[in-house]
Amino acid sequence: MHRAKGSFTVRLEPQKDAAGPARMTIDKQFEGDLEATSQGQMLSAMGTVKGSAGYVAIETVTGKLQGRAGSFVLLHSGTMKRGVPQLSVSVVPDSGTGELAGIEGTMQIENNAGQHTYVFDYSVAT
Repeated sequence: MHRAKGSFTVRLEPQKDAAGPARMTIDKQFEGDLEATSQGQMLSAMGTVKGSAGYVAIETVTGKLQGRAGSFVLLHSGTMKRGVPQLSVSVVPDSGTGELAGIEGTMQIENNAGQHTYVFDYSVAT
């Protein structure tokens, strides 16, 4: 297993939908061990109690991971229960391309006062 660390900036753009969950586009710029950009889509919904919500997202990450060039897809599933977050971010199986073909892994994301950081534990089949 390898570990990559760094930071990222994110821009979320709300999409105009008639009804249902809120939908947003995702644009990220990763720095550190992962030098990449990503584009994706997010769906979210608020609970009836303040501080409760959920979201799912898919994003395609393209760039270099510790020197290996290629792309892969991340799947997000997150909930907030009365202010307590729970988040799972994992690589979609068989989504890696180029030198990242065969990548597997999970990413932890932290948001400290608007500063986003990541820790990405991964392996690449050779």
